Amino acid sequence: MPHRLAMIERANRNRLRRHVPMLAIAGDSAVGKTTLTRGLVEALGPANISSFCTDDYHRYDRNERKNLPFTPLHPNCNYLEIMEQHLQLLATGQPILKPLYSHHHGTLDRPVLFEPKDFVVVEGLFPLWSKLSRACFDVTVFLDPPESVRREWKVQRDVSQRGYTKEQVLADLDKREPESGAYIRPQRANADIVMSFAKASPGEGEEIPLSVSILLRPTIDHPAISDLLSSDTREAIHLKLMRDDDNKPVDVLHIHGHASKEVASEIKEAIWSRLGIDQPLPSSLGRITDEKRSEPLAIAQLYLLYHLLQAAKG
Repeated sequence: MPHRLAMIERANRNRLRRHVPMLAIAGDSAVGKTTLTRGLVEALGPANISSFCTDDYHRYDRNERKNLPFTPLHPNCNYLEIMEQHLQLLATGQPILKPLYSHHHGTLDRPVLFEPKDFVVVEGLFPLWSKLSRACFDVTVFLDPPESVRREWKVQRDVSQRGYTKEQVLADLDKREPESGAYIRPQRANADIVMSFAKASPGEGEEIPLSVSILLRPTIDHPAISDLLSSDTREAIHLKLMRDDDNKPVDVLHIHGHASKEVASEIKEAIWSRLGIDQPLPSSLGRITDEKRSEPLAIAQLYLLYHLLQAAKG
């Protein structure tokens, strides 16, 4: 066996490998992972960046799960070992034959060939599940909105896009809560960045803009933004010192939802200019739907683009 392993290792050395900067966006269902990811892909272009969701690694389709004692938030409901293998391959520029789960139909579809581009974004429930999976990423993010906001978003999405009734969604949320607490939310502790999108003011309704707080852990180098923090921009962005879950001090960047578009645009242009991309600021940044945009979302996406491009520089 040792001889066989040595032969495999020597054969693998002949493969062309490259470092692919990878970003993980983890979080519970309906926290904004896909919306955040879509803006990054559209900003750099699908020829340069590829993405997928770890929900594709579900073991069971929607009908099969009806008779199971656990939900998709349980590790036993997912092929996490296969996900880990695939993440390792992607991080070194290798293609994978990726499973495919259809949220619209609740079915497991034919696997697809997935070839990493210059950058890869992986979003879903479990990208930060294990030490091995986390080791594959250059930057890790956990989305952590207030639970009341997440529940509202999940009802809106699952009723309008996935064919559920409001009562079914609320019942499913209650069913999933123990596993969310046991397996999903603990991944927050292992993220370099924690983003919390929340309504900028109390109340209900989609017309209330979003603010975002971005917790910046010292596990990676963050961009210097002191020149963006002034009396002129304070209505849109400010930095504060808070205590993390382990009671250690940590910087938190807060981006206000009620800031004027003029000030927000000034901040976006300033960050975009640092990325070294010889193109205009993409209009796709901050898009929630075709009719709805969010300036804090756009700034958060620019912040993540900065980290991806820095990872490419080594």
